[in-house]
Amino acid sequence: MRILWVNNIFLHPTTKGGQIRTLEMLRRLHSRHEIHYVAFDDGESPEAVARSGEYCSAVYPVPFTIAGKSSPRFYGQLVQGLVSSLPVVVARKQSPAMRREINRLLSSHQFDSVVCDFLTPSVNFDSFHGVVLFQHNVETTIWDRRTENARGAIEGWFLRRQAGLVRDYEGRKCREAAHVAAVSEEDAQRMREMFGVAGVTPIPTGVDIEQFAPPPTPASPVSELVFVGSMDWLPNVDGMRWFVRDVLPLIRQRRPDCRVVIAGRKPPDEVMGWARQDSLITGTGTVPDVRPYLWGSAVSIVPLRIGGGTRLKIYEAMAARVPVVSTTIGAEGLTIDPPRNIRIADAAEDFATACLRLLDSAAERESIAGAAWDMVAGQFSWEKVTRIFEDILVAHPYRGSR
Repeated sequence: MRILWVNNIFLHPTTKGGQIRTLEMLRRLHSRHEIHYVAFDDGESPEAVARSGEYCSAVYPVPFTIAGKSSPRFYGQLVQGLVSSLPVVVARKQSPAMRREINRLLSSHQFDSVVCDFLTPSVNFDSFHGVVLFQHNVETTIWDRRTENARGAIEGWFLRRQAGLVRDYEGRKCREAAHVAAVSEEDAQRMREMFGVAGVTPIPTGVDIEQFAPPPTPASPVSELVFVGSMDWLPNVDGMRWFVRDVLPLIRQRRPDCRVVIAGRKPPDEVMGWARQDSLITGTGTVPDVRPYLWGSAVSIVPLRIGGGTRLKIYEAMAARVPVVSTTIGAEGLTIDPPRNIRIADAAEDFATACLRLLDSAAERESIAGAAWDMVAGQFSWEKVTRIFEDILVAHPYRGSR
């Protein structure tokens, strides 16, 4: 097949769960098909375009910089969001240059499949007819949950308005698409119920077992607890804010020297402030490899309260043989078997207790980590995931715009 793949970002440096999922699938698709990849290029990373040959046959970078969340341009977009019919999260990705490039490619090539990777690139399509939408999250669910955790009346009002706009836009694009690929059955069912979408197929989350296998020599201790995730994504910041504020003090009552590492790119000032105020909290910022932080920690924590999609970080910790404590939302959409291969806790007291039990017992950590590794090793290879997505593309070919 000749496939046009449209995304907002390139896949290197690989620092986000959605990038990992797309990269692993595209590498395997690229071995069998002709991939044409178009995405924004802000010029900040030389490897972004340079390494695209690992997963595509032809690359089309579109110069564009997404406004940083502390920039005047971003605040202007928020103000515009008070009156616009487009949700801010979508309007921020509008690009006339991207629209022209998509139109040029569609008119100059005969594509067998067209994929829109994530919801927001859809704003740059003239027509969504025949396009397969790859939904890594249900954006409406994320915004509804953000509204539930709003801090103050003004923020609550703004978030409710944005949540309504996201719901309308997401529902429309899901119905317009030739088919929707979801990353869990839970997400697929939400889209069926929320948007009346019949054509949606869930694909599982994969993991590279060999890549995350611990080294033969035990890793040097890094911390008791580790959180791995991009810290420029609000659900991760919100989850760790709750953990540091409500959970960690309970753990410290029993283990006053408990160390926590937050390993993730672009932490905001708030996150680095936690580290400045508490010498036992470390915020790494962007790291070249998160695996040493997993291998050197006793427990991986996923204290998310908002968000959607599936958590690659959980399967990666399992592949690294590190036991996981997560909230229900943190593990949502994953095949798991608590408490045998993961601990689930939603109240601060329960989350702290689950962490402490694992920190207190090496045998319990080994038991949970072993059961988790057996599960991911046996069921969740990236090749299996890619074959399911490939079947979707074959069943829903691109026939051109109406």
